[in-house]
Amino acid sequence: MIKHRLRRIESFLNRCGQRTKPPPRRLQTVQDVVDLLEEQVEAIRAEPWSTTIDKARAMAYLAGVARRAIEAGTLAARVELLEAVLKQRKADTRP
Repeated sequence: MIKHRLRRIESFLNRCGQRTKPPPRRLQTVQDVVDLLEEQVEAIRAEPWSTTIDKARAMAYLAGVARRAIEAGTLAARVELLEAVLKQRKADTRP
């Protein structure tokens, strides 16, 4: 019964033009992922049909994913810095 109602609502929204397919997005950097997550959090906040608890759960999940993405980006930057320092040391020690 609920699935039937959801299908009716989705078809109604499609007919009204409310649902538009977002443009494709390439996720190549940590910042790309964070930007996408920020966009999705705003979309969740603007969603009028979701309950407050559903919104909170979705935003908490996305916040956790964003935190891990930020941590991964920070670690990658540190590794790159260490590699650059080690290359410089290796170049300085050559005769």
